[in-house]
Amino acid sequence: MDTIASLFSFITTPVSWVIVQFHKVYGALFGDNTGWAWGLSIVSLVILIRICLIPLFVKQIKATRAMQTLQPEMKKIQERYKNDKQRQSEEMMKLYKETGTNPLSSCLPILAQSPFFFALYHVLNSIATGKTVGVIDEQLLASARQAHIFGAPLAAKFTDSSSKVAELGASLTDVRVVTAIMIILMSASQFYTQRQLMTKNVDTTVKTPFMQQQKMLMYIFPIMFAVFGINFPVGVLVYWLTTNVWTMGQQMYVIHNNPTPGSKAQAAYLERLTKHVTHRGKVGRRRDRVYIKAIVVKGRDRNEYERKFINGLSKAGLAAQPDGTVVKSEGAVATVAEDGTPTTAGTPKRQQPKRQSKSQRQSGTAKPAGEATSLQKADEPDDAKPGAAKKAAQKPGGGTRSKAQSGQRKGGPQRPKSPSKK
Repeated sequence: MDTIASLFSFITTPVSWVIVQFHKVYGALFGDNTGWAWGLSIVSLVILIRICLIPLFVKQIKATRAMQTLQPEMKKIQERYKNDKQRQSEEMMKLYKETGTNPLSSCLPILAQSPFFFALYHVLNSIATGKTVGVIDEQLLASARQAHIFGAPLAAKFTDSSSKVAELGASLTDVRVVTAIMIILMSASQFYTQRQLMTKNVDTTVKTPFMQQQKMLMYIFPIMFAVFGINFPVGVLVYWLTTNVWTMGQQMYVIHNNPTPGSKAQAAYLERLTKHVTHRGKVGRRRDRVYIKAIVVKGRDRNEYERKFINGLSKAGLAAQPDGTVVKSEGAVATVAEDGTPTTAGTPKRQQPKRQSKSQRQSGTAKPAGEATSLQKADEPDDAKPGAAKKAAQKPGGGTRSKAQSGQRKGGPQRPKSPSKK
């Protein structure tokens, strides 16, 4: 640990200075030697660090989504060059270069946060061993050693012996109960964060190895936190629990307002957006306009949820514009079919009359009122049709058929029958 501490010694002094400044503020409210003053100082340090890491978090989201988009292409490359690892790596690097994607971008927040974590660990470890570190002098060191969080000293660990815990002015039972609860909360928050990412913010239409890896990490990370957590001081557990809760809340915000295309979160977001836009007739928030603009640009490449959103606007008499706004549509309402083909919702499709069976035609069975077909009209008697008498007078031989026997003329001399041949 001394080697790691020496590597991060350049940041130990800034971290200790930030903690001391926060301690001055909280010490005036709760007392210099209280656990609230030192515990809230650590929490404030986490919040400050995470606020500074927000730009890296945005890059992480973009990189993660870009990697999810490239998974099908990466799988094709792996299958095509499965026997040539060198060519496979070259094609992968070429794909990353063409798309401007960096696989390490998704790890930037963790890598950037690691120096602060090790620096804080070194500070708390120095407090536990009674050594001054950074700007923490003898007076601040004595105050920090007296600080307890729910009966557990900041520098105590789950694996500490009863004699070492007694030196810090606490009991072994209190330390182990507090640390065990914090480790469970830390692992549970990590599991929930990863689970909501897998169940709500992943494109369910594409099954890739990336999803399987994320599913494995969902179970591996909490176990790792539980194993390593027993060797962390209480102050470090406070730091790590706070950063997990921050990550969980930050991710919930992103899933709610900027979900991954094709995910369940996108379906819920577009449903809310449809109700909001159709109720007000306009797009209010800037981020909603940016999201609608991205959907319009896709055109025929929209997924099921995005086509449903466009159709919902069309049925309400609205049309999404390339700049992300919506306007009232004129004329027929255009909708998009499941295959992406545009159709017209205002004009119903022409339906062909239902074909009658042979028995229905022979028996003359009529369809319900309002559904007469051309076959029924043809079967109607001529005298029932308007203008039938006039047409019969104009056309020779017109009119109704005589009931006379076949071979006889109506109203004239009858043709003699030909003699039968014997």
